[in-house]
Amino acid sequence: MTRVEYPTTGLRGAYRDVLRDPAGRVVWDRGWQHNAIVADCRRLLATFMRGTPASVGVFGLAVGAGQSQWDDTGPPPPTPGQIALVDQSPFIVGAANLQVDFLDGGTVSGSPTNRIQIQATLGPNVPPWPGGNHPTGNLREFGLVGKLAGNNILINYVTHLVIAKDPASTLERTIWLTF
Repeated sequence: MTRVEYPTTGLRGAYRDVLRDPAGRVVWDRGWQHNAIVADCRRLLATFMRGTPASVGVFGLAVGAGQSQWDDTGPPPPTPGQIALVDQSPFIVGAANLQVDFLDGGTVSGSPTNRIQIQATLGPNVPPWPGGNHPTGNLREFGLVGKLAGNNILINYVTHLVIAKDPASTLERTIWLTF
């Protein structure tokens, strides 16, 4: 009998984006959406269980411009096989700028659970676009980044409708991962 493995069965995630104007007022709240837990997340979990050094869980949130044609066609659905953002020069929100907590239901818990919440706030001028490889501040994709054997890997990946983030606005992104 051949065993078929489904790389992300049982793992699931969701995210929520809220955009605020310079005065802190909500411009829009897109509500909770699903994200794709990618295959390298399972390899990272196995590495932790084995106790292998040189692996790090969430150390950053990569945000990218994706492709402008997604504005006409809609973004492609994320897949568990995704290994990198489409944007070759994504901006990385480092671990020091992420709030990572365990969740018990929807409440932050001081004790380990099977669910974590990652919160990132991309304030004014973050990312520092436009400029360089990014002629606009448009965001269309993101992924949580970890390290496996010293190499950067994606833990989850999302493509979404364009977020036209101007230099004065603040994007609040909340991500839930359930293992």
